[in-house]
Amino acid sequence: MAQHAESERQSSRAKVAGIFASVVRWIGLVFALVLVVHILLTVGSANPANGITSFFARVAEPVALGFKDLFTPSDPKLLVLVNFGIAALFWLIVSSVLAKVIRRLG
Repeated sequence: MAQHAESERQSSRAKVAGIFASVVRWIGLVFALVLVVHILLTVGSANPANGITSFFARVAEPVALGFKDLFTPSDPKLLVLVNFGIAALFWLIVSSVLAKVIRRLG
């Protein structure tokens, strides 16, 4: 009986860790997607006054963390491509590593 209860607890713990890891991974993917869409709209010369373009620009700013001004090339499109691209890679890598750690701890 005690062994069965312990096995159930471990199984429940693994399920919760798996769900939490999935949530962390999805958050990282959504952040990276927002950054990539912002990059595409900027590099593609989308109208900055358009609601979609301004929405992604507003959301991408805080998601880029300290990367948004890491490099300062004179071309504004290159600035967005490089800095926000690095931020997108950061979110993909960090969320993937965190999800693996969470699953292992679970």
